[in-house]
Amino acid sequence: MQNKLFDNTEIAFKNKSLFDLLRAYFIFKIISFPRLVSISKSILLLFLKIRLPIKFLIKHSIFKQFCGGENEDDCKVTIDNLMSSNIYSILDYSVEGLVSNESFDNTVSRTLNLIKLNTSNNFPFIVFKPTAIGEFKLYEKVSLKMKLSEKEVVEWNIVLNRYNLICDSASRNNVSVLIDAEETWIQASVDEIYENLVVKYNSDRATVYNTVQAYRVDRLDYIKHLQKKFDSNSVNIGIKLVRGAYMEKERERSNKLNYPSPIHNSKNETDTCFNTCMNYMFENIDLFSIFIGTHNEDSNALAINNIKKHNLNINDGKVWFSQLYGMSDHISYNLSFNGYKVAKYLPFGPVKDVIPYLLRRADENTSIEGQTSRELSLFSKELNRRRI
Repeated sequence: MQNKLFDNTEIAFKNKSLFDLLRAYFIFKIISFPRLVSISKSILLLFLKIRLPIKFLIKHSIFKQFCGGENEDDCKVTIDNLMSSNIYSILDYSVEGLVSNESFDNTVSRTLNLIKLNTSNNFPFIVFKPTAIGEFKLYEKVSLKMKLSEKEVVEWNIVLNRYNLICDSASRNNVSVLIDAEETWIQASVDEIYENLVVKYNSDRATVYNTVQAYRVDRLDYIKHLQKKFDSNSVNIGIKLVRGAYMEKERERSNKLNYPSPIHNSKNETDTCFNTCMNYMFENIDLFSIFIGTHNEDSNALAINNIKKHNLNINDGKVWFSQLYGMSDHISYNLSFNGYKVAKYLPFGPVKDVIPYLLRRADENTSIEGQTSRELSLFSKELNRRRI
């Protein structure tokens, strides 16, 4: 399903200078060689370990491509630049791996601050990972219905309070909350929290969104479960639909512990599940608000067809499209140009601290079939257009 809507590079790259295009082309060219990515990662990690001063190089290359800045103030220029094309920003503090009550509370404080910063409505969503505000093992015990100790009960109530602090502030400030997905063996507890938040905060609009990873074999059933549970209630079910982020980890664990893999066997099966879940929510759009997080052109085109099929108002916020900053501008900018609601995930954080995120971006672009080659062909097309 090729959709020519996404072929207009003049619209896609109108905010990029010639230097921006050349830098992006160079970065994606490197990413197109998996062995080179692997070698570059090893060299980068070595340089960091021996404390070589390479921050400047990283900041003005891969960091500049995929991140908005080191802090909220740094991101303002990028936010305004995106907004000039009617593309909203979702600020995402992309520092990973911090696990302590201090770091959990810091995540809450930073998230509340982002909500308060939204005075001009340039970023109508905020996002956080469940394990950024609570301990992984605690989510796991709750998911497995294991009995908690008295101390753990107190800790779990603190985690629940963190969710409510964020959602309450978001509700009062007309911002929506995207709760990221986690690994299958802790996701059940997150789903349960979300369903309780729906009752509390989603009566007037979809304030809280849960994330559905379409590579999971049970996610269509989960969406149907939500419909059955809330169909008679006056609520809005917010769902962020993505393909998924923990594929290798899920397969390794299921093999190691000898249980059936919770994820689909192939990309085609995942694509089918993504599109089926999306179609199902469009068929029940009175109940669902859909946040479509994908770089797949066919799925975005299918969403457009659904919007037209169901005669939906593209300005009412029931359907949002989203891509990561630094990727798939041909989708984001062309969708926005045609009036659809679009938001870019805009990661930020200190250069050194977001390196794990940047390495993950490089790995994912290397592994997604056709992603990098498509980006390169579009950069080439626009560079040739500008030389005429």
